[in-house]
Amino acid sequence: MTQPVLNQYDVVKYSRIYSLGAARGDLTVTNDEIAGPIDSSDEWIRQRTGIITRKRASVDRSLMDMAVEASNEAIKKAGIDPAEIGAVIFSTITHPFQTPSAATLLAEKIGANPAPAYDVSAACAGYCYGIAQADALVRSGMAKYVLVVGGEKLSDFIEPTDRSISFLLGDGAGAAIVGPSDFPGISPTVWGSDGSHWDAVSMTGSLIDFRDGKTTWPTLKQEGQTVFRWAVWEMAKTAKKALEVAGVQAEDLTALVTHQANIRIIDELAKQLKLPESVVIARDIVTSGNTSAASIPLAMHALLESGEVKSGGLALQIGFGAGLAFGAQVVVLP
Repeated sequence: MTQPVLNQYDVVKYSRIYSLGAARGDLTVTNDEIAGPIDSSDEWIRQRTGIITRKRASVDRSLMDMAVEASNEAIKKAGIDPAEIGAVIFSTITHPFQTPSAATLLAEKIGANPAPAYDVSAACAGYCYGIAQADALVRSGMAKYVLVVGGEKLSDFIEPTDRSISFLLGDGAGAAIVGPSDFPGISPTVWGSDGSHWDAVSMTGSLIDFRDGKTTWPTLKQEGQTVFRWAVWEMAKTAKKALEVAGVQAEDLTALVTHQANIRIIDELAKQLKLPESVVIARDIVTSGNTSAASIPLAMHALLESGEVKSGGLALQIGFGAGLAFGAQVVVLP
């Protein structure tokens, strides 16, 4: 008598990222355009953040529009049928509805029904969280292919006069197809949270407060110095741990792709890791701004499209942000 097979797909030992897709806001917003309301200047913004321009979406370009565009590119590059997607994970903090999820609508729009679909709310760590879950789903046999999307329309939650975070933010979506592999393509994930700084990146009020007239439309804010210190020192430890569990050294890397929070944080992390000059450091923030959950896949996509890195190399990706949540893994570049 044969043993019944309980899983839909075979259990596999490894997974990898097959492909990436990207979509950005259709508007290029300069520092000069946003400096006035925060009583600042192009020079101050460049020095503090490294940003020269950021991409933002017009009123007619929705978060879902960008997510569908990025997903379709990733699916096409992976050479799979959308019907083969066994799960859809959408990392976002800017879906305009509390429920239903953005992921279920995305699954419908790309032809992945009836795949299970759900949202992840881990802000700037959301994409790394999604990759960690996709890796587990594929290796366990729960899904053959998983679509992971990090997408944000942060411009919907900006107060133009806020000097703490508003001038940093951009819009976009990045997508990845994760599937079975004959070789290790995604290392064990190092992830966690630090709720002692729960409100270091937060909203100006709750939706209940807004409903009851106690606050205006809630927008994003942050405690800049708290986030900077935490990101530099604590995330350097997380990055080193990610390299350790992956069994690689800094010199083995092709690229460092961090959350595109601030150019000073990115450069300080690279310094803490003592990266050799051969390692390419993603600096997509310069022209895209901080796109939260979308920033890592967008930055990695840009490196591959420009030819700065090649498929098959190793990249350390690390996300960190509101919560405070963090996650990191070493991946083989698709």
